[in-house]
Amino acid sequence: MRKLRFWCTVVLALAVTSGPALLSGCYGQVRYYDADYGLYHTWNHREGLYYEHWENETHKRHEDFRDRDKQEQEEYWRWRHDHR
Repeated sequence: MRKLRFWCTVVLALAVTSGPALLSGCYGQVRYYDADYGLYHTWNHREGLYYEHWENETHKRHEDFRDRDKQEQEEYWRWRHDHR
């Protein structure tokens, strides 16, 4: 019984401490340099929402930002600065 209680406590502790990291995913881990403005942008959940809005507004098919060519990335950052 004591071993079961111990392992339940360990599993619960791991779930509580790793939960936020698992839920946030990779957001906040990647930074992009915006050469036009000389700024670094951290890609997080909020930036992802803006990016989806840009895709819809410009009628572009969905594609990960990192997979877009440099010209489209720069186009996004110009749009982004106009929509703060």
